[in-house]
Amino acid sequence: MSESARALVHDFLEREFIRQVEFLAELVRVPSDNPPGDCSPVAERAHELLESLLDLEVETDVVPQDMVEANGMISATNLIVRRRFGSGGPTIALNAHGDAVPAGAGWTRDPFGAEIIDDHDHGLMMFGRGVAVSKADFATYTWALLALIDLEKHGVPLHGVVELHFTYDEEVGGSIGPKRLLQQRLSKPDLAICAGLSYAITSAHNGCLHLEVVIDGKSGHAAIPSSGVDALEATTDVLNALYAHRAGLSHKRSRIPGIETPTLNVGLIQGGINTNVVPDRVTLRLERRIIPEESATEAESELRALIQKAIAHRPGISVQIEPILMAEPLQELPGAARMIIALRTHAEAEFGVPIPVNSTPLYTDARHYSTLGIPAVLYGAGPQTLQDANAHAADECLRLSDLRKATAVIALALVDLMRP
Repeated sequence: MSESARALVHDFLEREFIRQVEFLAELVRVPSDNPPGDCSPVAERAHELLESLLDLEVETDVVPQDMVEANGMISATNLIVRRRFGSGGPTIALNAHGDAVPAGAGWTRDPFGAEIIDDHDHGLMMFGRGVAVSKADFATYTWALLALIDLEKHGVPLHGVVELHFTYDEEVGGSIGPKRLLQQRLSKPDLAICAGLSYAITSAHNGCLHLEVVIDGKSGHAAIPSSGVDALEATTDVLNALYAHRAGLSHKRSRIPGIETPTLNVGLIQGGINTNVVPDRVTLRLERRIIPEESATEAESELRALIQKAIAHRPGISVQIEPILMAEPLQELPGAARMIIALRTHAEAEFGVPIPVNSTPLYTDARHYSTLGIPAVLYGAGPQTLQDANAHAADECLRLSDLRKATAVIALALVDLMRP
């Protein structure tokens, strides 16, 4: 990395800082709570802003309504921006999501006000739902691309394609966002950098499986229990089997620092008709977190066999098992090393602190890239920790100095990855 390129990036971001902050504020001001998932309005605003900034076409992928509704949403439009530099080189996708969890209660500031305050300890900070997770990285990645365009004008040689993938369904699984872009061949990147969670670079994370289990019996009068087939009694066998299985999962440990063991949780249960009726149906919702060494498909098969075995001895009982969510883990693929080295080198230079490479028990859209063999890592304008940003909580916030530094990191890492 030439010092002249670094200086040019710093000068450019200094000049552009106010515009970058205004861009972020405009996105925060458009609600994009998911659920309910009415996310086309914020995509339309992002489209307008991007076209005013970039002398490039902003491609829109309006997700068909039946797919949107099947995903539990109201509307979704994905955005893609592509910019070629030189000839040859890798295609690098930068993916961030513009949907956010509902604002909820407890805010001391307008969750859609994009209010900026000057904090004594942290400098300028912006408040708003989605400002850190992950509308900030719409601004990070856009201005990193603008910085590269500026470098090209100054004669810095770059070779490759940068694509911005701005999607709107991460909070409900990402299947009509990045997964759709890749499956429909709307993009074929070689590498992917996805929205950051903290100062650290995240190279691996857990997967997640949600199953709905419906156990059916037959209703009957409680005064004559033999007139029915008790679905709740059968459910106790299923629950006992699941909890015994959960205890066994604690002995399976991941080799990856930051990730410990698989987990299993029965989070919802519903059933019965009335106090004086033999229960005819019980519905369970369960979650199985999957460590990177495991497969979500194999975990599902294991749970199906376990549940079927638990009720096999009960005549008149049947069970239906439906997957609600299947998120494969993010694994560090061999090609990720180049990205990690570039990001870590420049992040430590910009932030002046050691930058770890870690893993997380959360799951993100990055997995959609790695599942298809595309090396992916997480890095962007994250806070030092998710707790610092009040992510998914009231008064979500972002240090604006982190926004500028992370943008420089992304731009300079891209320069390294796009060397002749």
